[in-house]
Amino acid sequence: MEAELVKRAGVPYTEIPAAGIHGVGWRSLPRNIMQVLRGVSRSRQILDQFQPEALFFTGGYVAGPMAYAGRKLPYLVFVPDIEPGMALKMISRYASRIAVTTADSQKYFGSTQKVVVTGYPTRSDLQSWDRESARRKFELSMDEPVLLVTGGSKGSRSINQAVINNLYGLLSLTQIIHISGQLDWSSVEAQKASLTPAQAARYHAYPYLHSEMGAALAAADLVVARAGASTLGELPLFGLPAILVPYPYAWRYQQTNAQYLARHGSARIVQDAQLSEQMLPVVTDLFSNPEQLNQMRKAMSTLTQAHSAEKIARILSAMMEPSFPGEVHG
Repeated sequence: MEAELVKRAGVPYTEIPAAGIHGVGWRSLPRNIMQVLRGVSRSRQILDQFQPEALFFTGGYVAGPMAYAGRKLPYLVFVPDIEPGMALKMISRYASRIAVTTADSQKYFGSTQKVVVTGYPTRSDLQSWDRESARRKFELSMDEPVLLVTGGSKGSRSINQAVINNLYGLLSLTQIIHISGQLDWSSVEAQKASLTPAQAARYHAYPYLHSEMGAALAAADLVVARAGASTLGELPLFGLPAILVPYPYAWRYQQTNAQYLARHGSARIVQDAQLSEQMLPVVTDLFSNPEQLNQMRKAMSTLTQAHSAEKIARILSAMMEPSFPGEVHG
């Protein structure tokens, strides 16, 4: 998915061999270590060809080989989730600067002065939509509520199944924009085909949205979503109240993100195993309490961090100046 998006943006893309080491079974460990060593070798080749003045990392074990190969260069680590993953935490020890989405991340890095709160950068095209133009785009009524359901770029089977299980009840309450991902698209299409014409007019399902994602966020009154890092930037940008369903098999990163938003009064958390049972009651409760939904909207809006991409760009620009005070690693 990342490769496709980077190429769509017209940015040169190169792959680096990498593999996880932490928590890997002993049978896979030797093979993964060899993959990491190949990644270091490939990273050195890329550095020799590109001759960068600074490096920028945003997460994942693929960062490890490049961080090691480029350890003599100044580098910036951006931590998208509130809690850093193990690979990011390891390479952050030697980073010149660490950019974080919220101040809550500071505790994971001790007393270091290298941490800068920048917020989560969002695509500029997201803000090209307002509520009215977004609803026209999806042919939605201006007078009825809209529920956005999304499981992230690859989709979520449990979220998709919860929608299918509760679809008739949900459609009696709200219009729906459902972004399913490709994995379950055939099941979603089959379910839509079973609807009456009146119901189908209220159910707008897509396998994926590219440039229209901003329209989906702008059109919605409430979202059901995973709690990946993008929720920390995109939902506050639109002041969009959320029902968050943390992915249960990704350590505790999404749970930590969801708890942060819920603690600020902008989201409710429903655990993955209870979603199918609780989805309709929670959506019904929120749409039946417009004052509470409005309070969640205001609370979400207060979490917006403006100009996040600019802040990160300024840090990177400063790191390439000869006078940059950050240490160079040997």
